[in-house]
Amino acid sequence: MFSFQPSARIRPSPFFEAAVADGLKTANVYNQMIMPTGFGDPEGEYWRLINGVSQWDVGVERQVQLKGPEAGRLAQVLSTRDLSNCKVGQGKYVAVCDHAGTIINDPILLKLADDLFWLSIADSDVELWAKAIAAERGLNVDICEADVSPMALQGPKAEDVVAHVLGDWVRALKYFWFRETEIDGIPVAVQRSGWSKQGGFEIYLKDSTQGTRLWNIFKEAGQPWGIGPGAPSTPERVESGLLSVGGDTDDRTNPFEVRLEKFVDLHVPDDTVGIQALRRIRADGIRRHQLGIVLEGDRPAPLGMRREDVVLDGRRIGMLTNCVWSYRMKANIGFVLIDSAVPVGTEVMVARADGPGRGMLVEIPFR
Repeated sequence: MFSFQPSARIRPSPFFEAAVADGLKTANVYNQMIMPTGFGDPEGEYWRLINGVSQWDVGVERQVQLKGPEAGRLAQVLSTRDLSNCKVGQGKYVAVCDHAGTIINDPILLKLADDLFWLSIADSDVELWAKAIAAERGLNVDICEADVSPMALQGPKAEDVVAHVLGDWVRALKYFWFRETEIDGIPVAVQRSGWSKQGGFEIYLKDSTQGTRLWNIFKEAGQPWGIGPGAPSTPERVESGLLSVGGDTDDRTNPFEVRLEKFVDLHVPDDTVGIQALRRIRADGIRRHQLGIVLEGDRPAPLGMRREDVVLDGRRIGMLTNCVWSYRMKANIGFVLIDSAVPVGTEVMVARADGPGRGMLVEIPFR
């Protein structure tokens, strides 16, 4: 039984009551909201995502809305990726950095009109950041948190479920592209996206009073494909090499260090926040890089409350930023952020909570 004490500081999403009715057991706090994390069967939920279709409450992915004559300019000032060719109906994965080139969020930017954008954010206050930058630059943009909450359908059978509800046009959507529509009168935007590599869609609900009804429409439609509740899966996201900004990064991590170099366009305008620092960092050389690690041991040993030191020949070379039991690989795996001179194939030691443990550095994603 999941219980929650209401608070003005922590709020549920429009799908929260439906998730509780479906057996929600564990949750976390993300963007000052309740983020469902499990329904009592972690391994079963993992395999449902890998083989079938999983329904997620990801309303914590808040939409920071930029609207007004200079919304497009602000979107570019905030993003180190070139948005000049972004079309209406297109989304792009972007890196938001501070003035030192440190990554502070990695949202999906959705262009709804030439003067209207959403930033579907990870866990940090991008609304406050955007307002500060807009004021600093004197830009004519209205910035708010829109009444928009994503629900995800993820897994290899997700497309069949979404097509059953909306029609076969969804099968033609390219990755990160979206379309605004209605489902039984409920206004939504439908995007091919999601925080897994198993394929799927995010349904952006634009009326928070309709959360339970929208959840149940997809729940009922997905029965022939074995749909069930779930949440972003740490084992799957680590196996797939998906970054968690704030978890796998620290207060000086730049995008180059965490495999995001293809999302940084050094030719963007000079007034883009962080771009001049990133040009210097690239010219000077990258000092750290992110690799995978496979740890010794045949029992689950997740990361504790703190990142753990990675050691080579008695010298600290970086840190283990996450660790999880892989049901597929039958091993503890994770990401390390370490000295860029240390290559794949190196055996290292990790200062684990129960004593030193050996690990092998590998490429990401895991094979």
